Amino acid sequence: MIALAALLLLFGVVLGAVAHFPLSVSLVAAAVIGGWLVAFAVRERLSKLSK
Repeated sequence: MIALAALLLLFGVVLGAVAHFPLSVSLVAAAVIGGWLVAFAVRERLSKLSK
């Protein structure tokens, strides 16, 4: 859960700085964050199904 809070904090920093980054950097950061969130959701779903 602490990792999710840290990720959301990092996401806020990235959104605040996105106006200063090139578009390609912003898209890569968005893809990384989105991929991590999808992996987290899948892991949580699988752990709930196994209980």
